[in-house]
Amino acid sequence: MSNFKYQRVDKFPPVIKNLIIINILVWVAQLIYDKQWGLTIKIALWPVDFPLFKPYQVATHMFAHASYDQHNNIVFYHIAFNMLALFMFGRILENVWGAKRFLFFYLACGVGAAITHLGMQYILGGGAPAGGASGAIMGVFVAFAYLFPNTEVLFLLIPIPIKAKWMALAYVLLDLFGGLGRFGGDDIAHFAHLGGALTGFLIVLYWNKTNRKTLY
Repeated sequence: MSNFKYQRVDKFPPVIKNLIIINILVWVAQLIYDKQWGLTIKIALWPVDFPLFKPYQVATHMFAHASYDQHNNIVFYHIAFNMLALFMFGRILENVWGAKRFLFFYLACGVGAAITHLGMQYILGGGAPAGGASGAIMGVFVAFAYLFPNTEVLFLLIPIPIKAKWMALAYVLLDLFGGLGRFGGDDIAHFAHLGGALTGFLIVLYWNKTNRKTLY
């Protein structure tokens, strides 16, 4: 008798589900309490040489998405794009790795993104706070591209399928160009993205070398 056990693929695995719920709840709390208490200011990641910097922000910034723009309009696109990307690529990794390993990976990428951002901000200067799950999600996407390099994915602005490995490379190069170029009016934390991508790549590379049975 065969001892093969079929493992059902979870279309909405628990860590992804809970991360999305937490991010949405924090974003709603920001909408409610930003004007009264300045919640986003407290949980976003400030430069280390600013009085507003707190060590806990290395973790909380991952859940602090944009709430209002300069005209006091609610900002939807930031959290919507990040949660869509997290669902698309993160659920596949969680199904491959399991909940505990994926959660560790996601949080490690977020912390790696924060440390890289703070380090480059200290070297290059600048005082804008950073927030959002983008750094952690870049790590997730790079890991997905490493494990499934020839899987074709669609980018929102380009209506043709592109292999994951090329899209990941394009994102990394765009962030490198944007981070080093330091263009006026660019409010994207490019080095946070690069830090998350590098952390994710190094972790998945290490796991692949030490335990190939867990990866594809």
